[in-house]
Amino acid sequence: MEEKVIMAGFGGQGVMAIGKLLAYAGMIEGRNVTWMPSYGPEMRGGTANCAVVVSDDEVGSPLISKDGTAAIVMNLPSLVKFEQELVPGGKLVINKSLIDIKPTRTDIEAYYVNANELALELGNSKVANMVMLGAYLELAKTVEFDSVLKAFVKVFGENKSHLVPLNKDALAKGAESVKSV
Repeated sequence: MEEKVIMAGFGGQGVMAIGKLLAYAGMIEGRNVTWMPSYGPEMRGGTANCAVVVSDDEVGSPLISKDGTAAIVMNLPSLVKFEQELVPGGKLVINKSLIDIKPTRTDIEAYYVNANELALELGNSKVANMVMLGAYLELAKTVEFDSVLKAFVKVFGENKSHLVPLNKDALAKGAESVKSV
C-alpha cells in the first residue's frame, strides 16, 4: 500500500495539522511516511499545502508530482492548483462549503464535504480540517481513526488531550458524509 496525499488550503485552515496527524498515525501503525510542508509567503491567510506519503515500503521521494493518489482541498485556489497532480482514478475530497465549482477532470473521483457546516454542528469551526480528514480516511482507509487520535496527543501534547473527543466526532462526521456516496 502506498498513498500519496496532497492537503491544501489557506493558512490557518489546519492543513499542516492534518498532514502531521496522517503522517504520525502512519508511523504509529509501523508504516514508512514522509510529510513535506509548503507555505505561501503570507502564512496565515496565504496558501498552505503539504504532501504526505504513507507506504508499506520505503518512500523513494516525499515529492508528489502528477502521481498523487488523493487530495484534500479546503479552498478554490487549492482545487485549481492540485487536481492536476492526481493520477487517473485518484480521490479528490472537496470542501463544498468554500468551493462551488466542480473539478475539470472527469478521470478522478470527486467527493464533496460540507466541512465548515459539519464543524459548526459540532460547535467548533476549527475542526473543519478534521471533518475533511475523516472523509478522506473513510474513502482511502490509509490509517485507522484510533491511530489519528493517538497521534493527536503525540503531536499537540497532553495539554490538548481534552480536545480528542471533539476531534473524534469531527472525524466521524466527515466519514459519515461520504459513506452514502
